[in-house]
Amino acid sequence: MNANIQMRPVPEPSPTGEADTTKPAVILLSGGLDSATVLALARAQGFACHCLSLDYGQRHGAELHAAERVAQALGAVAHRVLKLDLGQLGGSALTDSSIAVPIAGVQPGIPVTYVPARNTIMLSLALAWAEVLGAQDIFVGVNAVDYSGYPDCRPEFIRAFETLANLATKAAVEGRSLKLHAPLIDLSKAQIIKHGELLGVDYGLTVSCYQADMDGRACGVCDSCRLRIQGFTDAGVADPTRYAGRN
Repeated sequence: MNANIQMRPVPEPSPTGEADTTKPAVILLSGGLDSATVLALARAQGFACHCLSLDYGQRHGAELHAAERVAQALGAVAHRVLKLDLGQLGGSALTDSSIAVPIAGVQPGIPVTYVPARNTIMLSLALAWAEVLGAQDIFVGVNAVDYSGYPDCRPEFIRAFETLANLATKAAVEGRSLKLHAPLIDLSKAQIIKHGELLGVDYGLTVSCYQADMDGRACGVCDSCRLRIQGFTDAGVADPTRYAGRN
């Protein structure tokens, strides 16, 4: 696999959540609703946020453009996109075009949109960058309430990876322990949206759809769209999502 890091500087932080701090943190930023909320939360806690996105060959590549928009709007100090083509391995509807994205409704069990070891890979890359930056905090937007089908979104996984990080890095061995933050893990989608609203997150900038077109318009019927739509409904917040064929 080829891995290429592309630096995407963020020109000007927005007034939203500005913080006068030099304490760095790495934020995994997909461009979706959850990761945008996590970025806003980290900024509100006073971290200088270094956002990391992964171009892993996902069919919903529009989320990477959304990640750029979110990083700029929420005042990230840097945004890097690392390219690692997991499509060479396949095994997921998000990386293999021969596997259809489910549109019949959310079902129990692990869905075909699960990407093998994706969160483990992304957190490992975030860990490497954190060690280079001297950061002791990593933020990730995993959520186990609305979408418990993914095994790498569970609290047990987060705890295990934090343990691994503190055993496997020079920084931790020398006394600079690392904290893995998953602030949304026990929240419903509606609760996440309400938190984001309070923090000034513009969810119209985000893309959550598993098969969004290149303009970022959502299908409205995949599992991710269904959970997002229900979340806005339950939160009593107007859904700013652009749907294909509607607007």
